[in-house]
Amino acid sequence: MQWLALMPLRGGSRSIPGKNIRPIAGRPLFAWSLEQALVSQCFDACYVATDSAGIAAAVEREFGNAVTVVGRSAETATDTASTESVMLEFQARVPFDVLALIQATSPLTRAEDYRAARAKFIDENLDSLLTGVESKRFFWTRDGKPLNYDPARRPRRQEFDGMLMENGAFYLTRAHVLREHRCRLGGRVGVHAMAAETAIEVDDPKDWDEVERLLGARARDRDPGGRPRLRALVVDVDGTLTDGGMYYGAGGEALKKFDTRDAKGLALVRAQGVRVCVISAEDSPAVAARMRKLGIADYHPGVADKLALLRRLAVDWGLGLEEIGFIGDDLGDLDCLAAVGAAFCPADAVTEVRRQAHYVCLHRGGHGAVREVCDLVAGWPAPDPR
Repeated sequence: MQWLALMPLRGGSRSIPGKNIRPIAGRPLFAWSLEQALVSQCFDACYVATDSAGIAAAVEREFGNAVTVVGRSAETATDTASTESVMLEFQARVPFDVLALIQATSPLTRAEDYRAARAKFIDENLDSLLTGVESKRFFWTRDGKPLNYDPARRPRRQEFDGMLMENGAFYLTRAHVLREHRCRLGGRVGVHAMAAETAIEVDDPKDWDEVERLLGARARDRDPGGRPRLRALVVDVDGTLTDGGMYYGAGGEALKKFDTRDAKGLALVRAQGVRVCVISAEDSPAVAARMRKLGIADYHPGVADKLALLRRLAVDWGLGLEEIGFIGDDLGDLDCLAAVGAAFCPADAVTEVRRQAHYVCLHRGGHGAVREVCDLVAGWPAPDPR
């Protein structure tokens, strides 16, 4: 079975100009639900179909080669074109067994929704599936006819099953259903129920602020003690794991200073199931030797764009950025610090970094700052295994 995901994005939004790539809670609108589709690991490949070079470039910046961008004809990118027209155009180019249609306007979709919907689709042998939210409201037609209850036997809310309202977050469709019915829904149809907040679709300016608030709350997801839930800790090297000094001899760089307390801290969080990754802009034999000594295989030297790498790694790890902590000290770390769920920095980090960080350590880089962060992380509940 070939499971593919497709997100149609067009450049001509009128309700909110440039909507699909406009930043919301710090990221382009399209990135939220698409990232969760990647993180879910439900799909053999994820695609974006667009008529806009600007959107294509934005997708490349966010996800690199983790997402494939395909063209979208002018006929399927008009205000009146159906979404099915894009799906059928895609089907003519790329074979699949099941296609997930993902909507950028539903950025509150979580990886768990994709996983649960896929399991339901398989377990119940469905031909298509839609998503919805539960509603226990009573509905009427405009001419005064009840739709979902008998007014003479008005049920109490706690005894009322209610209905599921389609929220448009995503759809699953078998290839033969799309081909035969030219519709995303057909055959044996199932419904995956999502959280109530996902009823909001960003199709109108008034929706924007509310969804941004909810996304911000998700990024600040806390345990009962008010601390972020982290499943990975990413660490910078120079000025963070080291004191920032570079010691040179006649033959070039020879030494860097590390703190043994940091090593113990990293071992402590790893023992709790938190993934540890080290990213450095430099490619230093001394650092490589230290990583081997510590048994840290997730070491990435010589990285010019740390955020681009971090986003790719998050997809590989099956994590959202809000589940990742990052500690860094200089300007090259700012983008990562702004993107993750918990941003840390040493006491002697540059001013811009200290302003961006959620937590500024009492210790300096190379003098126990990383251990301080590890002690904080280790004091929080260990991540739930998946």
